[in-house]
Amino acid sequence: MFNGVFTYKHSMKQLFVVTRTRGPAWDASKPMNAQEQWPEHATFMNQFAADEFVVLGGPLGGTDDFLLVIDAGDADEINATLARDPWTQSGMLEIKDIRPWTILLEAKQRSVTRAAS
Repeated sequence: MFNGVFTYKHSMKQLFVVTRTRGPAWDASKPMNAQEQWPEHATFMNQFAADEFVVLGGPLGGTDDFLLVIDAGDADEINATLARDPWTQSGMLEIKDIRPWTILLEAKQRSVTRAAS
């Protein structure tokens, strides 16, 4: 039974939630992966996911926005890093909002066991 008290075994983690929105160069008649500089943008973002700078990311359904969860020191680091994105440089995406996010709840990672072939 829940007694109204949470116990944290680990220290709280702070990340940032970043909202990016379509810029003036975005062609609304094309899907995301057909936009100009898609391969360059995808390579750029995939590298940041591999480096764990971007923890999660993707388009928000029904909007012109994209949500990123970023592990960075501060908003200045985020602005400087995303400024190097080819889609930022060409006006495809703009930063709409950067907000700190303190993680209070986090599910444990599940280990995946695969059957031997």
